[in-house]
Amino acid sequence: MTTPKILLSSDSKDFSSREECDCACADISASASMFQYEVGALLHRPELLFQSLSEGYLLAFNPKTNADIVVLNSSAKEVLDSFQSSRQINQEDPKLVIQNMIKAGLLEGAEGNLSHVCSTVPQTLSAWVHVTDRCNLRCSYCYLPHVREDMSSETGRAAIDAIFRSALIHGYNQVKIKYAGGEPLIRFSLVKELHEYATKLANEHGLFLDEVILSNGTLLTPEIAQTLKDQNIRLMISLDGLGQYHDSHRVYAGGRGTFADVAEAVMLALHCGVVPHVSVTVSGRTADGLAGLMRWILHNELPFSLNFYRENELSASNTDMRLDEEKIIAGMLAAFDVIESDLPVRSLLPSIVDRANLSSPHSRTCGVGENYLVFDQNGQVAKCQMHIRKPITNINVHDPLAVIRADQIGVQNLPVEEKEGCRTCEWKNWCAGGCPITTHRATGRYDVKSPNCNIYKALYPEALRLEGLRLLKYANDPDVVLQ
Repeated sequence: MTTPKILLSSDSKDFSSREECDCACADISASASMFQYEVGALLHRPELLFQSLSEGYLLAFNPKTNADIVVLNSSAKEVLDSFQSSRQINQEDPKLVIQNMIKAGLLEGAEGNLSHVCSTVPQTLSAWVHVTDRCNLRCSYCYLPHVREDMSSETGRAAIDAIFRSALIHGYNQVKIKYAGGEPLIRFSLVKELHEYATKLANEHGLFLDEVILSNGTLLTPEIAQTLKDQNIRLMISLDGLGQYHDSHRVYAGGRGTFADVAEAVMLALHCGVVPHVSVTVSGRTADGLAGLMRWILHNELPFSLNFYRENELSASNTDMRLDEEKIIAGMLAAFDVIESDLPVRSLLPSIVDRANLSSPHSRTCGVGENYLVFDQNGQVAKCQMHIRKPITNINVHDPLAVIRADQIGVQNLPVEEKEGCRTCEWKNWCAGGCPITTHRATGRYDVKSPNCNIYKALYPEALRLEGLRLLKYANDPDVVLQ
């Protein structure tokens, strides 16, 4: 019998607040095991899902807890199967293998209690700071009217004050600020000012500060890129395809395509030592070109996230952008094939399938209504940037987060257990039911599953398979540190 071998995705990743998405990312932290390794403990193997990988290895995970993604060799699988009927741990059992199986949720207490609980306590208060509503682009899926209004310095500082007030009141140890618009590089001088002010408050209160600027990239200069690097402000750039695919979404106000300028901005950032995160919006227009874009992204070793188009009042007339299930699945799977041929060191679990974060269990899709604040240019506070014109409170209240949490009128980001069609789904602790705004627009309800449910279910197994193959590719490479 060969030596049992087990690889855990959680041992090779650091999914912290620095993982990025283009909206209210779910705050992910690992759930804790209820059981510890102890000779004589009575354990059993719950119902698990398996996928064959290569070289005799299997991918395994517990759909009830989704605590971890595990790769096993055949000998480790035999150890796991020996617990199919409840039995005690004995001295001959490989201790480390058993410990990792308990950690990953592959073994549970014989009483049937879950070895992990799907509950997380967010450590980060995230805020979208809308420094301007002006933009030099007219993107086909934008939800903003782009009035010519800017955030003033006084309003910006008051917003930063409000963020830190709520962070301290609610016991957060991290603050994440997303400088957005509009196009925030139009107001880069204000971004710098607010960064300096937020840094001062973070230092005073002993909080970790994470900042990112969400840009279309077209106004990036070497001077701005150098400032971002020097001040440790991260950069996200929107890029939806190569050539005409990108230009079908994102054009200048005069109608000219932006792809060439955005691609140049990515290269400029890299040249200046700034690695931009590429935010990709996938729609019916761009699905066919997704594989080509993925090849370009991987070639340039860029972090990325794949986000599905969300219809809104201003984009609804663009019917060709809607998510046709067959077309979106085909485009995504073609992109997955490209990834499989060039597996990155970086784990893709937080960002590969829309709003589903596959890195750890969570009960809500995102931070809306929980640990997320959206400040518009006038100091009004909304629950989500897509509802920025439907504010709930303002910068002058003592604790805007408390008002956001108490709101029962705006978007409701319900726990997945309260969503019809989700309660018994094996993916519920990763998907959490999809974007609540998308669901409400399609159904008029927040307490039902996403209209994209079939797309998600088709893609999740393939996304997990990619993670298993990535672990196998790099686990034994001494020159590679997995991320």
